[in-house]
Amino acid sequence: MLVSRYAAATDVGLQRSNNEDSFLSCPKLGLWVVADGMGGHAAGEVASAIVAETVMEQVRAGLSLKQAVQQSHHEILNAAANGHGGQGMGSTVVALMVQGAHYEVAWVGDSRAYLWSPTAMRPLRQLTTDHSYVQMLYQTGAITADELETHPEKNIITQCLGSLELQTINVETVEGEWKKGDCFLLCSDGLSDAVPGETIESILNKASSSQSAVDELIQTALSCGGKDNITVTVVEYPGTFRNLGKIFLSFFSK
Repeated sequence: MLVSRYAAATDVGLQRSNNEDSFLSCPKLGLWVVADGMGGHAAGEVASAIVAETVMEQVRAGLSLKQAVQQSHHEILNAAANGHGGQGMGSTVVALMVQGAHYEVAWVGDSRAYLWSPTAMRPLRQLTTDHSYVQMLYQTGAITADELETHPEKNIITQCLGSLELQTINVETVEGEWKKGDCFLLCSDGLSDAVPGETIESILNKASSSQSAVDELIQTALSCGGKDNITVTVVEYPGTFRNLGKIFLSFFSK
């Protein structure tokens, strides 16, 4: 079975002293995870690392992706209760699992997954919906789509893994089919808050490889201020040509 090409990296950004993000790449399981921790130094990074490790262990043990994410919520609570990390620490997560042409994405919070498909009318499609205060305002009609991106409270999330108030978490999932030429982008809000979707799409269109896409996305987020930790993973469909940009250009030149 062909294994997806991928690249992943994280950067502390320009305004933080520590990196609370974690990521996991496990192509043998067809599993990739990005987690964005919160809780301050020696807490947020503990929570996000617990999420990445727990999801991998539980998927390997046979649990579904949704169950694995749910279990990571309990593992954060248990760790805090036992003095590992800090009370009140938490994490968002976005996790991707692929089996051949089938994919499933699970998420909690505002870490995101996008599907870039060069043959589609809109090549870049956001698969996840943020669990955030401003998303709730938008869905109820209280603010417009334009206000969604500029609202001063856009970083307030409505749920996270490790939340003391919730016994169980609402883990959302989406699944579907992807094809040759497609790739997934997983990221923390350090990318999505800093870089507009149009710019993300343009970078993927021009990228020569998944690694060059990751590097350019992180550098662009840094050039936009780097206010938060930035974590990016790009996963290509198995057998996809290495030059992502050539796929895009060859399709539209026909």
